[in-house]
Amino acid sequence: MPMPANQHFEDFTVGQSFETTGRTVGEADILMFAGLSGDYTRIHMDAEFAKRSIFGERVAHGALGIAIMTGLLTQLGTVTDTAMGLLEMTCRFTAPLRLGDTIHVRQTVADKRETSKPDRGIVTFDLVLLNQRNESVIVGSEKIMVRRRGGG
Repeated sequence: MPMPANQHFEDFTVGQSFETTGRTVGEADILMFAGLSGDYTRIHMDAEFAKRSIFGERVAHGALGIAIMTGLLTQLGTVTDTAMGLLEMTCRFTAPLRLGDTIHVRQTVADKRETSKPDRGIVTFDLVLLNQRNESVIVGSEKIMVRRRGGG
C-alpha cells in the first residue's frame, strides 16, 4: 500500500515497504529512449538480429528500465516535495526487460541516518523492479536526502 505523499525523514521506518502502480513497456518507449539517448544498439532496435541473440527477441534498454523505475517512484509520491536530493543510485540488471512487460517497483526502507544538519536526514531504499510474473528485472538501492519536520 503506498504511503501518503511527502513523507519527512521521521516518517520512515526501516523495513517499511510499498509498491508503485504498474506500467507496460511498449514499442514507443524503446524508440523514444533510443532517440533521446542516442543508443541504437541492435539488440534493442533490430528484430532480426535480436532473434539470434540469447534473448530471442528485442529487449528494452537497461537504462530505460531505470528511467521508468524513477518515474514510477516519483508517482508513488513519498518524497515528492520533501526530497532535497538524490545522492546515490545503484542498479544491477537481473533479467531482460521485454516489450509488453508490465512492471512495477517495490521500495523498502533499508536504512536511515541523521546528518549534522538539523533540517535533513538520509534515507536508503532498496529497490526492485518487478515484471508481471513477479520476477526481478532490476535490483538496486538509492540514497535520498529528505527534509526533517520543522527543520526549515
